[in-house]
Amino acid sequence: MLDSHCHLDDPRVTDLAAVEARRLEAGVRVLVPGVHPSTWAALRAQAPARGWMFAIGTHPEQLDRVGAPVPDDLYGAVAVGECGLHRPSPVPMARQAQVLVAHLEVAHAARLPVILHCVRAHDVLPALLRSLGRPVSGVIHSYSGGAELVPIYEALGLHLSFGGAVTWPGARRPVEALRRVSPHRLLLESDGPDQRPRFTDEDPAWGPRSEPSMLPNLCRAVEALRGGPVAAQVERNALELGW
Repeated sequence: MLDSHCHLDDPRVTDLAAVEARRLEAGVRVLVPGVHPSTWAALRAQAPARGWMFAIGTHPEQLDRVGAPVPDDLYGAVAVGECGLHRPSPVPMARQAQVLVAHLEVAHAARLPVILHCVRAHDVLPALLRSLGRPVSGVIHSYSGGAELVPIYEALGLHLSFGGAVTWPGARRPVEALRRVSPHRLLLESDGPDQRPRFTDEDPAWGPRSEPSMLPNLCRAVEALRGGPVAAQVERNALELGW
């Protein structure tokens, strides 16, 4: 099974060897997205040795700390991203949109999927994607939009990925969206080290951190919420994206 979004290169993962051992024991593959140009070279060097797939991009929350945010070397990458739109931000939405479109053009030229981040900007993203005049291959990670937007994003060509937030207390909105997603558009992620799932009432809802080894249990939670099996279909969806 693929964890379609985790940040194993995050400096907060101080015990990477143990995290990797648990991941391998759980049988989970991973896709690690780049978030800042300063991380791309190290990620590209580290990923093959650890058996990670990786993507190259600039996170919208990093745009105020980078001069040239759009990748021009995608060697070895299986996707472009993480890139997208984020509110609130010191970076104007117009600037975020400009950089996102540039990432989308790079992905289209390279025939690679894109990994999209969208937080409190679902009023902007659909129109921006429609303006391209073509379907977009890729995924909105950690989907936070409403259920009513699910068919709109699917019609634009996108997959939607869900993480631990669907297991949190009071998670009505993400669960409604999860149930609305077509089976062939669903992906799962740990978003580690963030978004730890809550599998029992005794678990803390927002800590300690999430990691890829939790994905099988997250998958079982998603199956319970959707009322049927998803594991095999999710893996097929990932493979269809080239992951």
